[in-house]
Amino acid sequence: MQNEIIVITGAAQRVGLALALDLQQAGYQVVASYRSVRPGLEQLQAAGVMTLQCDLTDLPSLANFISQLQTLGPLRALIHNASDWRKDPPAQHQSLLQQLEAEAASFDYLQQVHARAPYLLNRALLPQLQQSEQADIIQLSDFVASVGSAKHIAYAASKAALENLTLSFARQFAPGIKVNTIAPALLMFNAGDGEEYKQHALQKSLLQTEPGAQEVVKAVNYILSSRYLTGRVLALDGGRHLNLP
Repeated sequence: MQNEIIVITGAAQRVGLALALDLQQAGYQVVASYRSVRPGLEQLQAAGVMTLQCDLTDLPSLANFISQLQTLGPLRALIHNASDWRKDPPAQHQSLLQQLEAEAASFDYLQQVHARAPYLLNRALLPQLQQSEQADIIQLSDFVASVGSAKHIAYAASKAALENLTLSFARQFAPGIKVNTIAPALLMFNAGDGEEYKQHALQKSLLQTEPGAQEVVKAVNYILSSRYLTGRVLALDGGRHLNLP
C-alpha cells in the first residue's frame, strides 16, 4: 500500500477527517478535498495528506479538481464522503413561484453533492482506477436512503440515487474495480446537540450507542481488503432497521 493514492471528498471534518488520517497513517497517500477552510485542514496537512479545494456543486471547480487528480497517476480508491444533511425548506415564501424556486434549489443542490459529483468523478477518474492492480470506489450513503425521511425528503432521495449508482457502476466497472456503499445511521453527535435530543436519537437503534467515526474507518478498511465484495450497501445502523415504529 506504500504511496498508493486514495482520494476522499469532503475530508476536513468528522468522518472524512478520521478516515483520511487513518488511511494516511496506514501508508496510503491520501488526497482530500474540502469546500471551505476548517480546523481539521491543518491536521490533514500536518499528517502529510494532500489537500485540494473543490466545490463539488460547481462544474469549473470540479473540473479543476479532476485535472489535478489526473496528474497523480494510478488511484487505489475513490471515496465519496462529501455530504450535506440539509432539511427541506419550510413553506414560508410569499408566492408559489418563490416556494418552488427555493425547493428546487435545495433539491438540485443535494443531488449535485450526493449523486452528480460522484457520477462525474467516477467516470472521469476511471482510467486512473484501471491503472491500479486493485481498485475501489466507496460511497457514503445514509440509513434514510432505504426508509425515507419526513424532514429530509430531498436529502434521502439524493442518497438513494447514490446507492443506485453503486449498482450501475459495479456492473460497468467489473471485474477490475469494486464499487460499494456504506450506509450509516447515527455515528456522531454535533457539539450543540442537547441531552434530550441525544437520548431520543440513541433510542432509535437496538444497540443504543454513538459508535463514532471509527466505525466507518473499519468498514472502509474491510472493503479495501475484500476481493469479492461489489455492488453492495453495507449498513451500519446498530439494528435500527429492526427498530422502526
